Amino acid sequence: MNSFQKKINSDTLTLVDFFATWCGPCKTMAPMLNELKQKVGDDASILKVDVDINPAIAQQYKIQGVPTLILFKNGQPLWRQSGVVPVHQLEQIIHQYK
Repeated sequence: MNSFQKKINSDTLTLVDFFATWCGPCKTMAPMLNELKQKVGDDASILKVDVDINPAIAQQYKIQGVPTLILFKNGQPLWRQSGVVPVHQLEQIIHQYK
């Protein structure tokens, strides 16, 4: 089992950021996700997946545009949204599913 599958199948919430290096809004999300990690600590892990390097994973989750954020727990997607999502909103979503 690869590390992506291992992470999303854990019972810890995992927020996956599907991004691309050429994507402007993705660059906006990067520091926001660092801020989010500081706020939520061990309540959730954050995983970045480059869709150009991992096209099979992007296809598996039907990623149409980047950034797309998906929150997983025990392998199940609990929440999903494309585009830039404010830190406070992500924090609320993580606490909602904790």
